[in-house]
This record gives sequence, structure tokens and C-alpha cells, in this order.
Amino acid sequence: MTTFHLITLFPESFESYLQASILKRAQEKGLISIKYYNPRDFVVIPKGKEPSYSDRRVDNRPYGGGPGMVIEALPVIKAIEKAVGKKTKKVKIVFFSPSGKQFTNETADTFKKYTDIVMVCGRYEGIDARVKKAFPMVDISVGPYVLTGGELPAMIMIDSITRRIDGVLGDIQSLEEERVASPDVYTRPEVIEYKGKKLRVPKVLLSGHHQKMEEWKKKRQK
Repeated sequence: MTTFHLITLFPESFESYLQASILKRAQEKGLISIKYYNPRDFVVIPKGKEPSYSDRRVDNRPYGGGPGMVIEALPVIKAIEKAVGKKTKKVKIVFFSPSGKQFTNETADTFKKYTDIVMVCGRYEGIDARVKKAFPMVDISVGPYVLTGGELPAMIMIDSITRRIDGVLGDIQSLEEERVASPDVYTRPEVIEYKGKKLRVPKVLLSGHHQKMEEWKKKRQK
């Protein structure tokens, strides 16, 4: 089993996607597991004191000035520590950053060998960089753009990695990168009408000639 450990201030943002379709079935089959760790739960609160919202805050003003707030290091470090536990092998920690290594299908393949993948999801202006001094981790970017938080990149990685785990997909051919796939696909009926126009399935896909269909798909990939 592969366990994804998610360090996030907003665990509820994952539910609708991770609890549907292929990812839901993968969890039900025991092929993957999802665990959440909210840094707010790792703030030290004096004994006997009823914690208030301000007591559980984990963000503060950045040193050196600038807009926004930065997530404090210690609550995140303690959350990672809880996720990692006593595991010493087959553990990988991911820190999401626009300047990180570009995530690709090849990268996803390298993650299949890990039993535990910890994903640190930042928010606001980011996380205190000393977190990366406490644990060895890899900086990952899912694209040349900035997002509000690390939750979307985490879901992208979980989806891509999970698809590669044996038993998740019923047929290895379901992995698009393992077959010749056109960016355009069609299904029944053969002809549909819209605003007076008849929209047809390309004739080659109806021919039954497998070589010609494969050649057509290759051309469409360019």
C-alpha cells in the first residue's frame, strides 16, 4: 500500500476529488491510503487553557518585510514528524514550490517505489524555509504558474502516481502514455445534429482497419 500523508491547513479541500471515481476505489481496495495532518493541531498550548482561534494560528509576519503572512516552521515540522513516525525507508517528502523540479509522468513513475509520500502544502506567502532544514525533501512544481496553495498540486500528484500502481486501473492500456492516443476521441452515435449541422465520427474510425486507425491517431498526436 502507498500512503499519502498530507500536511495542510485545509484538509476539507481534498474530499470531493479524492473520494470519487478511481481514487475512491483505490482506497476501498486498500491500494492507497490518505492521511491528513493540520499544522494547527501541533501548536503548543499551555496546559489547562481552552484554546482560542488565535492560539491555533500558525501564520506570522515575514522577516524582511513584504505583504502577506508566512506559515511558521515548528507546527509544520511537528506535523511532518508525526507523519513520518519511525519510518526510515521508502519515505519521500515533497515541498511544493513554483521553482521546484517540474512534475512529469517520468517523475510520477519514480514515486511508485515509496510506501509513504509526505506532501507539504503551503498557503499564504509560503512556509518558513527552515522546514527544509529539518527534513530532507524534494521541491516539486506542477507547472510554470503560482497557485493559492499546495492542495491542488498534491491532488495532481496523488492522481498521477495512483494510476501507476498495479491493480488501480483494470487495464494497463488505460494509461494514455502507454498507448497511441489521439487528443480527440469519439463515441456513439455515429452522427449527431446541432444547429442544423451533422457532426460525424471520422470515417477511418469506422473502417475496422486497425493499422489505418493507429496511423490516424499518431498523426493527431502531432
